[in-house]
Amino acid sequence: MVAVVLAAAAGSLETGLHLASTLLPVFAGNTLLLVVLVSIGTAAIGTGAAWLVTMTRFPGVRVLEYLLPLPLAFPAYVLAYAYTTLLSHPGPVQRSLREVMGWGPNDYWFPDIRSLPGAAVMLILVLYPYVYLLVRALFLSQSASAWVAARTLGLGPWGAFFRVSLPMAWPAIAGGVLLAVMETVADVGTVFHFGVQTFATGIYQAWFSMGDRAAAAQLALCLLTVALALALAERGLRGRARFHNSGRRFEQAAPAQLRGPAAAAAMLACALPVLGGFVLPVVILFEMAIGSGQNILSSRYMRLIGNSLTLATLAAGLTVLAAVILRFNARLDPGLPAQSAVQVARLGYAVPGGVIALGVLVPVSSFDNALDAFMREAFGLSTGLLLSGSLGLLLFAYYVRFAAVAMNAVDAGLSAVPPQMHLVARTLGAGPGAVIWRLLLPLTTPAVLTAALLVFVDVMKELPATLIMRPFNFDTLAVQAFRLAADERLEGAAVPSLVIVAFGLIPVLLLMRKASQTSLRRR
Repeated sequence: MVAVVLAAAAGSLETGLHLASTLLPVFAGNTLLLVVLVSIGTAAIGTGAAWLVTMTRFPGVRVLEYLLPLPLAFPAYVLAYAYTTLLSHPGPVQRSLREVMGWGPNDYWFPDIRSLPGAAVMLILVLYPYVYLLVRALFLSQSASAWVAARTLGLGPWGAFFRVSLPMAWPAIAGGVLLAVMETVADVGTVFHFGVQTFATGIYQAWFSMGDRAAAAQLALCLLTVALALALAERGLRGRARFHNSGRRFEQAAPAQLRGPAAAAAMLACALPVLGGFVLPVVILFEMAIGSGQNILSSRYMRLIGNSLTLATLAAGLTVLAAVILRFNARLDPGLPAQSAVQVARLGYAVPGGVIALGVLVPVSSFDNALDAFMREAFGLSTGLLLSGSLGLLLFAYYVRFAAVAMNAVDAGLSAVPPQMHLVARTLGAGPGAVIWRLLLPLTTPAVLTAALLVFVDVMKELPATLIMRPFNFDTLAVQAFRLAADERLEGAAVPSLVIVAFGLIPVLLLMRKASQTSLRRR
């Protein structure tokens, strides 16, 4: 963050004024509109679906309850490639419409998928599960006492929902929407493919197309400000609101049985996000991949898969190791320094990947250039770029970006371990190392493995930082899909996209399994 601020301040005032008068209003307006649309869409779909599957019963509810998180396996840019093929002018939908109606190319109007609203729809379809999972878990844990009291005081089902259940679910809704918004402001692939100019695409274009590091840094500073403002706004919106079950025992609300048109409407409302966000894109991508002529078993694709797996494995190992050290240290020594270290490490998730890439590259490239100049002058040797463009630097950027993801998963495992256990172990003569290796780590192994899996898949899908920081001639599946789509070779982009989705399904299936176990325990 400091490097981004310094790099932006070091840029010329002329560059900043030019950006402020030309591109900045466009970037700001498009980014803000995307954030608003995605916030509304994810909150409505995620909250509504969570309420329907937990508080009502209709045909297929048990199946839909566990299918609704599936779109989380898709990166938004992959969904964009699929729907561009389906809904563009030469695509099957418009082609069939022209054939059936006998229309010419200019005889009808059809919504343009490659637009800002189209990008918002793609992001909503893949990001609503963030809200759904958090709100569903909260509804399952809510006692029915407040709901029953509201109904006995004369409120109908909708009144009780809007005046009781919805306000109590606000912390979960705000948390899920914040995650969705963070992904939205950091997205490059979707908005770039749809031709929407945002801060994220501006950074990429300034860095690569214009070669203007100062402009890229100034845009990165704007995006960093937006991301941090969103995080602070979410905290402010939640305020100090706290909700507790006041009854002496937990009372699970009896789900309402829906019949007739109401049941059909509920089933359709829950099925459409799954169909639009997972089933239909998978079918489209498979059809595109079959006709693409690309061989997933070729040496080139094996190299791409190997590069992606190598990056994801190393990043998962590094990030989880650091998360375990930070969290276990804070558990054994809950003082201000240890707790502060954890909170500082969590900041990275609020920073988009493109901003992290700039913040890491700018000081490191300055160091490399200074070292090379010194070695040339002192010894007549050129050291070149030792750190810039290296695999280690990219892994560090991944760690900064995803440390919070790993720590959240480790926290979930530590929360189930009573704090008295390690204190008892210390009184029995065990040192800190023994407490970690013989007590905490064995008890939290499932959570640690979950953390590694989540980081692994996040790195497989990550695009902005990888595009900017990857070593020379070291492409990944995500970069390959982006390149093919940028060249309008969407059929070819379907092949690496399907592999990314396949890996993305792993944590989603894990989450669905945990959700199923939680739901069964509640019921």
